[in-house]
Amino acid sequence: MEEVQMKLKKVEDNSHISIDIHKQQFWKRFKKQIYLQSFVFFGLIVLFFFQYLPMFGILMAFKEYSITDGIAGILTSEWAGLKYFKQFFNAYQFEQIVTNTLAISFLKLFFAFPVPIILAIMLNEVRISAVKRIVQTTSYFPHFISWVVVAGLASVFLSTEQGVINNLLISLGLADKPIAFLSNPDHFWGLAVTTAMWKEAGWWTIIFLAALSGINPALYEAAQIDGAGRIQRIWHITLPSIKGTIVVVLILAIGNLLGGGLVGSNFEQSFLLGNSVNSDKSEILQTYAFKMGLAQGRYSYATAIDLIQSIISVTLIFGANWLSKKVTKTGLF
Repeated sequence: MEEVQMKLKKVEDNSHISIDIHKQQFWKRFKKQIYLQSFVFFGLIVLFFFQYLPMFGILMAFKEYSITDGIAGILTSEWAGLKYFKQFFNAYQFEQIVTNTLAISFLKLFFAFPVPIILAIMLNEVRISAVKRIVQTTSYFPHFISWVVVAGLASVFLSTEQGVINNLLISLGLADKPIAFLSNPDHFWGLAVTTAMWKEAGWWTIIFLAALSGINPALYEAAQIDGAGRIQRIWHITLPSIKGTIVVVLILAIGNLLGGGLVGSNFEQSFLLGNSVNSDKSEILQTYAFKMGLAQGRYSYATAIDLIQSIISVTLIFGANWLSKKVTKTGLF
């Protein structure tokens, strides 16, 4: 018995020594990286003040808040409970707004998510470096263009009066008369998906190209010696090698599904490309909350709508991560 106690005491002493060594190593590394750690520290401060501190405004969703009450009114105004949540669920536009939001988001996820992957694989197969650089630069350049500019370009190119796209369609015999892309509600969902793909697909391609650069070239050489063709090498080597990256990006896209997913911002698109004529298809949760909050001064109502969206987004990202771990054994966290 005494021998067992001595061994346990020895193990405990060794564990304490190991912890002390780890602490010393940690502080030693920290001192060496003090300048880098300072950048992280200031970044955390900015994150706290601009991302976490404003979250106390969520209380407005449960309060009878008025802008005349100021910031203090968020805490001092009377409780409204779930009043504004019920108002939104009973709103006559509720079904239409939710349908538009989900339709645009899922269409973007379905059609736009594979585009960066396909583009990255195609660029990876290009052997002429000059062509590869030109195509890559051209593809991600639109990311740096503001949505305001994109909306202006869309208005010019898709105009029914001397618009380039309409003129081209008519000249090719694909249309008998100009198509009202910007004013016909039936065309808005397709317009949102295509403009988002054009603007953001090239930017996300960079992530997949970085993942592709980490694949061991010896795998391709061995497969080529075994007689595998280009499609077979892509299917059996390229795609499995970047599966982890694809899963992580997909989880992030699902988590941000209501905000635009992988490509583009639903709010900016719907706000800039939407109008009173196509509002039946362009009005979404974000634009509705924006109009209710700033245009009509119904801040508690707008906060309730945004809170519902945030809860759904958090649920989606945790659900997608759980499902991914079950199916692919890979997750974000």
